[in-house]
Amino acid sequence: MQGVDKKAIEKLGIIGPILMENAGIQVTNEILMKFPQIQDERLVIVAGKGNNGGDGFVVARHLYNRGCSPLVLLLASRKELKGDAALNAGIAHKIGITIKEITSSRHWSANKSNLSKASVVVDAIFGTGLTSPARGLYAAVIQDINKSMAFKVAVDIPSGLSSDTFAIIGPCVKADLTVSLAAAKVAHVFPPAEDCVGELKIADISVPPYLFDDEKFKLEMVEKERILPYFEKRKKATHKGTYGHLFMLAGSIGKTGAAAMAGKASLKMGAGLVTAGVPKSCLPIVARSMMELMTEPLPETDSGTLSAKALPEILGLLKEKDAVMLGPGISTNESTKKLILSLLPRIRIPAVLDADALNILASNLDVLKSLSKPTVLTPHPGEFARLLKLTTKEVLDRRLELAPWFAKKYGVYVVLKGYRTLISTPSGKTFINPTGNPGMATAGSGDVLSGMIASMIIQEKNILDAILAAVYVHGLSGDIAAARLGEKSLMAGNMITSLPVAIKSLS
Repeated sequence: MQGVDKKAIEKLGIIGPILMENAGIQVTNEILMKFPQIQDERLVIVAGKGNNGGDGFVVARHLYNRGCSPLVLLLASRKELKGDAALNAGIAHKIGITIKEITSSRHWSANKSNLSKASVVVDAIFGTGLTSPARGLYAAVIQDINKSMAFKVAVDIPSGLSSDTFAIIGPCVKADLTVSLAAAKVAHVFPPAEDCVGELKIADISVPPYLFDDEKFKLEMVEKERILPYFEKRKKATHKGTYGHLFMLAGSIGKTGAAAMAGKASLKMGAGLVTAGVPKSCLPIVARSMMELMTEPLPETDSGTLSAKALPEILGLLKEKDAVMLGPGISTNESTKKLILSLLPRIRIPAVLDADALNILASNLDVLKSLSKPTVLTPHPGEFARLLKLTTKEVLDRRLELAPWFAKKYGVYVVLKGYRTLISTPSGKTFINPTGNPGMATAGSGDVLSGMIASMIIQEKNILDAILAAVYVHGLSGDIAAARLGEKSLMAGNMITSLPVAIKSLS
C-alpha cells in the first residue's frame, strides 16, 4: 500500500489531502451505516500524530457537519503534526471541533474518562506503518479503549497491529469494525490478528485499480468476479467428452470413503467422466457409492492396498485421460509407495497429489522435477510439514513464506489447506481464498477438495483459474452447509450436498 500510495501521489498527481479526504469520507459513511442517527451518539476519536490521525480529523469534520459533536483526543500536541494531518487538524479546530491534546500519561489519566462516556470510539492512532509493539502512553490508551463498552471503529487497521504480519506484536485495539483503505492487508485476513479486526470493510479511496496490477505484488485475494466465468451456462453443442475424463487412484481397505467422496465431488463439480482405480477388494464398496462413478479393479497387496504390480495396468488406464488424481486413502504401504514413486515420472497429463500421495512424496521430493505437465499438491499443514521436514507450527507461522517458496522451487501449484487456504503458483505468486469456515476441519474435506480441483482442471484450459475456482467453491459449499447445520456438525458429505447450491449461486 505504501508503494501504491507513492505512485498515486508522485506519478499521477493525486495529492495526499485528496486521498486523506476520500479515506475520511469512506470511514464516515461506514459509521453512518451503523449509526444513522449519529447526532444522538457520544463519539470520541482517538488520533495519533501521523496520517492515520489525519484521517480521524476528516472523520470528525464530516460527522460534525452531520450534527454530531465529536471529541478528538489527540495523542500529541498540535504543533507536532505535519503535512496533511496538520492541515486537517487545523480545519477541525477552526470549525469548532473540540480537540484535547494528550502528551503524557498524566494527561491521559485526566481525560480517559471520556471513553467510558462514549457510545462510539474511532481508533485513528496508528496506520499501516507500525512494526514494533505499542509502548508507554500508546499501550495504556489501547488498553483503555478495549475496556470501553463503546462500539469501536478502526481506521485502516486496529492500532497496535502490524499490517505485514498476522502475528499480534503487542497490545492492540480489538475493533468491532475496521475500515481498510483501498485494499485488505495481511493482518486483516489471517488469525490471530484477524480476531482483532471485527467486521472488515474495504473503502474505495479512488486509487486507480491498475496500480495494483504489478508483477512485484505476490499476494492477492481471490475475488468472486474472477471465477464467475467458469460457472456460466453450458453451450448446447457439447457432450460428456467436452468436460473431460478424470482418472483417480484412491482407496484401500478401511479407507474406501476417501475414494468415494473424491469421485462424487469430481462429478458434482461437472466432470464429464470419472474413473476410480482402486484395490480389487475395495471395488464393490466404491462402486456402490455412486452409480455414475466408473471403477477399475487393480492388483492389491495382502493388506488391501494398491500393489506395485498395478503399474502397467495404470499406465494403460492413463491413456486418453485428461488428468489424474492420486492419493486419497491409498495408505503408505511399502508396495504402494513403490507404485507411486514409479508412476509419477511416467505421468504425461496434469496431476493432483493429495493425502497419502504427499506422505509418500516426502521421501523423494526430487521426483516432482520429473513431471512434465502441471502438478497440483494439496497438503494440509501437517502434510506440508512432512514434505518440508518442519513442525506443523513452523508451517503455520511461516505459511506465507513457505508455500510460494516450495511452489517456485519445484515448479508446482501448492494448495495449502486451512482457514484462508493459500494457492501458490510456480512463479511464486500466492492467492488467498476468502471462503470457508472452521467447521470444514473435518475428515474427508480434503478428499472433496482434491476431487473438485481435478474436475475443474479437466474442464478448463486455464489451470490457475481452475484451481482458484475449485477452492473458492469448496469453501462456499462449506459456508452454505454451515449456515444450515452449524460448524460443529459439519461433515464432508454435507459439502458435497451443498455443492450444487454453491455452483448455482455463481451461475
